[in-house]
Amino acid sequence: MAEQYIVGVAGVIAFLLGFVFLVRSWGLSKLKKAASMEFPKESCVNKNGNGDAEGEGVGTTEIIIVGAGVAGAALAYSLGKDGRRVRVIERDLNAPNRIAGEGLMPGGYLKLIELGLGGYTLYKDGKDAPISFPLEKFQSHVSAKNFHNGRFVQRLRKKAASLHNVSLEQGTVTSLLEENGIIKGVHYKDKSGQMLTASAPLTVVCDGSFSNLRRSLCNPKVDIPSYFVGFLLTNCKLPNEKYGAIILADPSPILFYPISGTEIRCLVDVPSQNLPSVSNGEMAHYLKTLVAPKVLPEAYNSFISAIEKKDNIRIMPNKIMAGAPHLTPGAFLIGDAFNTRHAITGGGMTVALSDVVILRDLLRPLHDLSDASAICKYLESFYTLRKPMSSTINTLANVLHKVFSASSDPAMENMQQTLFGYLKLGGFFSSGVSAMFSGLCPRPLSLAFHFFVMAIYGVGQLLLPFPSPKRLLDGAKLLWVASSVFLPIIHSEGIRQMFFPLTVPAYYRTPPKGKKI
Repeated sequence: MAEQYIVGVAGVIAFLLGFVFLVRSWGLSKLKKAASMEFPKESCVNKNGNGDAEGEGVGTTEIIIVGAGVAGAALAYSLGKDGRRVRVIERDLNAPNRIAGEGLMPGGYLKLIELGLGGYTLYKDGKDAPISFPLEKFQSHVSAKNFHNGRFVQRLRKKAASLHNVSLEQGTVTSLLEENGIIKGVHYKDKSGQMLTASAPLTVVCDGSFSNLRRSLCNPKVDIPSYFVGFLLTNCKLPNEKYGAIILADPSPILFYPISGTEIRCLVDVPSQNLPSVSNGEMAHYLKTLVAPKVLPEAYNSFISAIEKKDNIRIMPNKIMAGAPHLTPGAFLIGDAFNTRHAITGGGMTVALSDVVILRDLLRPLHDLSDASAICKYLESFYTLRKPMSSTINTLANVLHKVFSASSDPAMENMQQTLFGYLKLGGFFSSGVSAMFSGLCPRPLSLAFHFFVMAIYGVGQLLLPFPSPKRLLDGAKLLWVASSVFLPIIHSEGIRQMFFPLTVPAYYRTPPKGKKI
């Protein structure tokens, strides 16, 4: 009865706050609609038989893209479809062999469709909380997708290369070509090791989280709170074949999700300060003794077999880097080279594809890219327009990792129990959170709203069956710890851009005069 009362109070507050957020969102959407009427949706690049824009030399490259991963290949295809002459330089055109980039959230899948190109169960202490994506309003094919990253990237590259005005070549970009503070292109080594130069009015850098070019284009403050230790399981079935699984274990969470009909990827989150060595067998021992007892019974035997399989264990750093751009005429930075979040929610590709859609739409009304300074000032709006999707997914990913990781602090344990109980309520509570991290509801205000309601629920649970000095103190500690986790991450994303984008001057930027047909 008491829990129903708490949920009821939270529901009333949710309704009132939701009404306020709805009014605010309505005003924002009206302004966006008005702004979008300033230029047409269709491509404004004049095209002829060989794909060249009018007034420019045959074969002249308009845009260089550094990197042909998910973001680079998708951008090349979308710009090529708009008639741009695009040159893509990728370090290695062989299929990537990674343990990341294997999950595409429903929101990312929708972005993939826009470019022309299930759920999870949470386990803790033997209890489970199914988290379904709210897909009722979408067609049946819209869902989360898991796959081999290398095969997916190769298909994107093939799609881009199929366009006659997109060239894809293998080469290692060593530096940006700069003249009088303006980027004019890149210096790169081709497959034979010969140093070459490529020139274009605009260079888009999206060479991944290990980018060697981003230092001149942003202020990279990289944090690595943990590593993912990944390996493939075979002959294994999860309790619910349509759901992945996240186990809240000590010392850190464990993820399972299928990437094919016969393979399940396991990712074990290991704190950076405690990373064992793979080469001397310490990692295998760590996984067998500390992790294996926590995995699902259905997966235990396959888990042990996978650990013992030679060269099956791989390690990937979980990098966190807030986007802090340096506006540089002639160059632009997107994807994991610019902004990363913890990979626990698998939101990286969704953010990258959303960025591609926004950049494509901003470039569509531009016929001439030669005025680098004017283009740079105009494209500054990108950093505010991307915030709804990027800040929502970034904040959730980084907060959830901190909450999911085991801690000796009782307040953090209470916070983990609060989150688990909140999601277990199901309905609006569970679907609201899943809609955000899946990219279906990219709204920072919804994020703040659920955080507020979750805090009320958590404090209410601690005060049951009746308040006492100790319970009041525990409730205060929960609010303090929750705020200390949530607010610094919000601050790093930019409070003004997240919650008050209409006050950012760059939000209203329009295409430079004389650069539009």
